[in-house]
Amino acid sequence: MSKALEITDANFAEIINSDQPVLVDFWAEWCGPCKMIGPIVEELAGEYEGKAVIGKVDVDTNPTVSAQFGIRSIPTLLVFKNGEVVDKQIGAVSKSILAGKLDAQLG
Repeated sequence: MSKALEITDANFAEIINSDQPVLVDFWAEWCGPCKMIGPIVEELAGEYEGKAVIGKVDVDTNPTVSAQFGIRSIPTLLVFKNGEVVDKQIGAVSKSILAGKLDAQLG
C-alpha cells in the first residue's frame, strides 16, 4: 500500500513536475480539520498508486512552499498538472470530492 509522500521545500519542485497529476495536502500537526482529511489523503495515495502522485506538506516545517502558493488556511489541497495548479480545495471535504478532482485530471 502506497503512502502519501512527505513533500518538503527541498523536493517540492521535483515532485510537482511529475508527468502524473499531483495532489498536495498542506497541513499542520495542530490543525483539527487536517487530522480529519489526513486518513483520506493516505487512502487516495494507495488507490491512485501508479496513476497520480499524492503528497503532504507540513506548513510549519516548510514555510517557503507554503508562502509561494499563498497558503493561509489549512487544510488546503492543490492539484497540479505539468507543474501548474489546476484545482484547489480549502478545508476538509469528502473523499469522493478529492477523488473527483484527481479523476478530472486523469482523463
